Amino acid sequence: MKRFLPFLLSIVLLAGCTPQQAATEPAQVQFFAMDTLMSIRVYNEGGEDAVQAARQEVERLDKLLSRTDADSTISALNSHAGDGTMVSLEPEVTQLLSFAKSVSELLPGDFDITIAPVMDAWGFTTEERHVPSEEALSAAMALVDSSLLTVDESASAARLERAGMEVDLGAIAKGFTAAQAEAVLRENGATSALLDLGGNVTAIGSKLDGTAWQVAVKDPQNTDEALCVLSLTDQTASTSGGYERYFEEDGVTYHHIIDPKTGYPADSGLRSVTVISSNHMLADALSTALFVAGPEEALDFWRSRDDFELVLCTDDNRVIVTEGLEAGYRPAGEDRGYTYEIARR
Repeated sequence: MKRFLPFLLSIVLLAGCTPQQAATEPAQVQFFAMDTLMSIRVYNEGGEDAVQAARQEVERLDKLLSRTDADSTISALNSHAGDGTMVSLEPEVTQLLSFAKSVSELLPGDFDITIAPVMDAWGFTTEERHVPSEEALSAAMALVDSSLLTVDESASAARLERAGMEVDLGAIAKGFTAAQAEAVLRENGATSALLDLGGNVTAIGSKLDGTAWQVAVKDPQNTDEALCVLSLTDQTASTSGGYERYFEEDGVTYHHIIDPKTGYPADSGLRSVTVISSNHMLADALSTALFVAGPEEALDFWRSRDDFELVLCTDDNRVIVTEGLEAGYRPAGEDRGYTYEIARR
């Protein structure tokens, strides 16, 4: 799973609260799931039941979607790779797999949930991180091809066509979980809430005074500082960056966002990508895919659609903010050498 540091600028902590909110403490819970620290806060009255119900939903999905849990649905799918079996899955899991395949088709070569063998080759699954041999990497890359993942939503089943293939949902599971958890929160009466699934942040409704939530994006070079602050209402912000998980070997730094075209950590000219959308899964998947794609392709893709916005932090210290965020964003890193620009359609 994508990991985010859960301190200071863990993105929602700059959301702030009004005097009205401060007078009444929110119903909240903090817990560990999907390999990261998570928090749920409901600010309107009567949020205790909503918070607990949402936590239960997150934990239920964690058990379904974890590749490292031998009893999970995804492990069951992976265990039958290449044997011809259509593995029965929960309907929401087939929905997620189908969506992930659609992103792979939209951005071919930039996103592929069958990247699992390559993640294993680099040791990111076991935390025994190392640069793989060319032979090991070549063998792993031969197993990366989401077109060989067959999904039948009508039958709630899926199949991996080649032995040794595995699905890893780390680039999309939190977005899917955020959507499901938000639905549970709303069903239980939440109208003003923040859902932080380890850096994948969903702003539900607005603050109690009717103003937008103020959400900080981390500086990828100093995660104790903000890169910029965004105004969000009923949206998810998902960030991917090479600073999240990495290791050094022989003086070279290698991060965990793998380019499916090469099998190596993406070298796209970007330090981080933040995607803002009302579509939780899209935000999560695109933050990874567009990090791999690089700034030019990311902006071209943004210009072709109207369902998300972007904050791009480049290797040369530019922060590119798309025009849909312009009215509600403020820069926060000029004193650290960043320059800011607005991308327009």
